[in-house]
Amino acid sequence: MPKVVFITHAGARHQVDAAAGESLMRAAVDNGVPGIDADCGGMCACATCHVFVEPDWVARLAAPSQQEEEMLNFTAERRETSRLACQIQIVDALDGLTVLMPEGQH
Repeated sequence: MPKVVFITHAGARHQVDAAAGESLMRAAVDNGVPGIDADCGGMCACATCHVFVEPDWVARLAAPSQQEEEMLNFTAERRETSRLACQIQIVDALDGLTVLMPEGQH
């Protein structure tokens, strides 16, 4: 089972087990990671699961859809590595994936 790491804006690390096939958002919610609210339940409709993917991991992820890009435009702290955790599907190759959460999500 892949392990993923969420780092809050304050620097707290939360390493969780993520089942292959589930979303990064679901892994966070199921493990009580603070800062991932997932208000829309993973429907790519709210951006409350906004994360910054560590640069080394960006190329390993599928490109964001147009819908995800549009939702990211509503975030206050968008970066080149911004993604919605609900749109990142966990696969075994993502073992060790590390993401940071924006200051506005704490």
